[in-house]
Amino acid sequence: MKLYYSAGACSLSPHIALEEAGIKYEAISAPTKTKVLPDGSDYRKINPLGYVPYLVLDDGTGLREGPAIVQYIADQAPAKKLAPANGTLARYQLQSWLNFIGTEVHKTFSPLFNPATPDDVKQATKDRLLSRLTWVDGELAGKKYLMGEDFSVADAYLFTITNWAKPTGVDISGLKNLAAYRERIAARPAVQRAMKAEGLI
Repeated sequence: MKLYYSAGACSLSPHIALEEAGIKYEAISAPTKTKVLPDGSDYRKINPLGYVPYLVLDDGTGLREGPAIVQYIADQAPAKKLAPANGTLARYQLQSWLNFIGTEVHKTFSPLFNPATPDDVKQATKDRLLSRLTWVDGELAGKKYLMGEDFSVADAYLFTITNWAKPTGVDISGLKNLAAYRERIAARPAVQRAMKAEGLI
């Protein structure tokens, strides 16, 4: 497998999932700004959309979109329990979390990365993000991870996206459950390996 990633982008989520799963893979840097691969070629020849993550399977099949990629990875290593079994209610609950993180948190951050976004829009965006993350903070009360006791690919995704809070000025310091949760995830060896590989720590 080959994972195309950009350091610190949402592709950190499948990067963590691959490390957690213990699957053999190659990580290839595909910077979102330049689209230039390490060999000098244009990343858009691999993925015409030009964004990450993108997973190329051993048979050459490409898979895009983070929530789909992390579930595929989880299903390749079921013993690791990174996702509940397909067809179970718990699997749909996992998908609910992945969709919530993708639509209500991940995409809401987008205007904060655009220098052309007006200040009033940025503030409204920060307020919306804080309201969503405050709800997540409540959901984490008394829980180790989003799905309970087992770390899942949804945790890798939420951790990755909430890494963006500090650089974009979203103050989540008052969300104590979320802070403790993020510390637990940051301490996981697989998370450490993925972050080191991307030059984030």
